[in-house]
Amino acid sequence: MSASTFRARPPHHRSDLVRIAIASMRERQLLTAFSAQALQELASIAGAASDSTPAVRDLRSLLWCSIDNDDSLDLDQLTVCEALKGGRTRLLVAIADVDALVKKGSALDDHARTNTATIYTSACIFPMLPERLSTNLTSLGAGVDRLAVVTDMLFASDGQLQEATLYRATVHNQAKLAYDAVSLWIDGSGPLPVAAQSVPGMDLQLRQQDALAQKMRVLRHAKGSLEFETFAPRALFEGEQVVGIAQQEQNRARQLIEEFMIAANGCNARYLGQSGAGSLRRVVRSPDRWLRIVAVAKEYGEDLPNTPDSRALEAFLAKRHQADPLRFADLSLVIIKLMGSGEYVVEAPGETGIGHFGLAVRDYTHSTAPNRRYPDLITSRMLKAALAGQTPPYSLEELATLAQHCTRQEDAARKVERRMRKSDAALVLESRTGEVFNAIVTGNSPDGVWVRLLNPPVEGKLLVSTGPAIGAKLRVRLVSTNVERGFIDFAVEA
Repeated sequence: MSASTFRARPPHHRSDLVRIAIASMRERQLLTAFSAQALQELASIAGAASDSTPAVRDLRSLLWCSIDNDDSLDLDQLTVCEALKGGRTRLLVAIADVDALVKKGSALDDHARTNTATIYTSACIFPMLPERLSTNLTSLGAGVDRLAVVTDMLFASDGQLQEATLYRATVHNQAKLAYDAVSLWIDGSGPLPVAAQSVPGMDLQLRQQDALAQKMRVLRHAKGSLEFETFAPRALFEGEQVVGIAQQEQNRARQLIEEFMIAANGCNARYLGQSGAGSLRRVVRSPDRWLRIVAVAKEYGEDLPNTPDSRALEAFLAKRHQADPLRFADLSLVIIKLMGSGEYVVEAPGETGIGHFGLAVRDYTHSTAPNRRYPDLITSRMLKAALAGQTPPYSLEELATLAQHCTRQEDAARKVERRMRKSDAALVLESRTGEVFNAIVTGNSPDGVWVRLLNPPVEGKLLVSTGPAIGAKLRVRLVSTNVERGFIDFAVEA
């Protein structure tokens, strides 16, 4: 046997994760590159779209800002608000008019329709649209004029929505901001972001937006909207080298955008319903396995009603989050699985909708991210047609086919992202075999016992025949990792 047989396996790098991600995409029949025809169409686009017709308002002078991830360039929405008499607030949400450049039935549209979403992994991104569009010509980037569909909403002093109108407009992003920096400033833990400092009045604008969002948040949760905490850590890189792994934290700036987008999605769904056209709705059905959720609550000493009740479930979740924040992400995952995944369905004119159990709303569509999600691009086209008094670009039959396809592809994309998080975690730990970590048991079934490390935030399998109860804390030793398959194995440390 040659000496080379005993050489240590070389460590994995970012390029390995890219290779694994491409293989995972292809395994699920998702496209990893744009066709020659799509690239030819892209090359023929000279620049960003513009429209000076009277139907398109000029709102470029407003104090629009975007708030997104630090590294996001595919900006779909801008927000601005105005304080009115009597404590009322006017909120405008501008959504990128991607349809202005990406036409239904084009090769670019065909690619977007196939994948139905931008798929994000830590090592690489598979954009739904070419980056020259999604991060430039159709993105609401800083300092450029862009076409948008605007949802213009009026809120009472307590945060209740009073009325809403929709129209097309030209907008101009005055400040490209990031969630974490804005949240630190709102909380008084950091300075006003530099991009906001350079825009007179942007500090007051952000305070007004935050104040409105928190009022809306209180009302939404009073109606039974559910608050979960998901576990989705991502590897951090410096060049080709992994330098750590981080879990995204919820904060005030993320809450701000969440509230505003939920409100805009509801208004847009109702507008389509009132226009007499069908619409693509995002729904989470009332849980069939509600009694199993009741049983889970019983394990914590809490009683839920025997029929689905989102308010009661939200009260239970809020109580558990306060009592045990360390284990709340694991409880959230259990409840989410029992509730079932969201899906896309078609709502015909005059039809009573299924609604979104998790958000405790009846009217809800996905419309606020057309650079990243195909259902949102479909909805944008439907809204523009309704605004112009034109025939809907999609029949009810087309929408039904697309609803099923988008639901299937969303599931495929989710599996790719989940698969890659496992390989990310294995790569982070592959040089730390033999180390001991603090962990929590997150699963115990015939398939095995699973644990989550407290630091770094990764999950793996515990090599035991019978393990401690879910929620138990213990010390574990890293036995092995497999980046290619996304496996991490631990043993109980004596």
